[in-house]
Amino acid sequence: MGPHLTIGLLGGSFNPAHGGHLYVSEVARKALKLDAVWWLVTPGNPLKRASELADLITRMAFAAKLAGRHATVTDIETGLGTRYTVDTLRALRRRFPRTRFVWLMGSDNLAGFARWKDWAAIAQAVPIVVVRRPGSALDTLKSPLVRRFGQVRRLGPPPAVLMLDGPRNPQSSTAIRMALEPRQLA
Repeated sequence: MGPHLTIGLLGGSFNPAHGGHLYVSEVARKALKLDAVWWLVTPGNPLKRASELADLITRMAFAAKLAGRHATVTDIETGLGTRYTVDTLRALRRRFPRTRFVWLMGSDNLAGFARWKDWAAIAQAVPIVVVRRPGSALDTLKSPLVRRFGQVRRLGPPPAVLMLDGPRNPQSSTAIRMALEPRQLA
């Protein structure tokens, strides 16, 4: 990997990947002129029951098909042996010391971000870019992340929380799974 690359990291279950993931990736990539976006497909989300997740191979394949040239889809957490974002970030920074990583997430994740292991350490490790999603604009106001670290107008060193906006994409993995469940039961 070349020196001084800036890579956006979008982590999650991708259960399934959808247009909202592409939206967050593309808004951040364009606004921040990122060199790349990596989708970190987790082998197991500590905040969800394993029975809620499709198998990793299926989630990876679907995410790769959707991402196309817009993002690199990886299960690097499996190789790193990490389970939590804070540990993954530490391992990535050790492995790629000359790369600047930026954590990407949709604003729909703000409400639950304080439930993540060592969430404040995540904010102190890498800048966080939050792309606004439909129905979650007010989550910014009550987010422990934003209350503790505030917001910045330009991306700088951590802790930095930058809000980005664009035409909003309403898709969500939860809504997609709910729409599929009746068909799967038939």
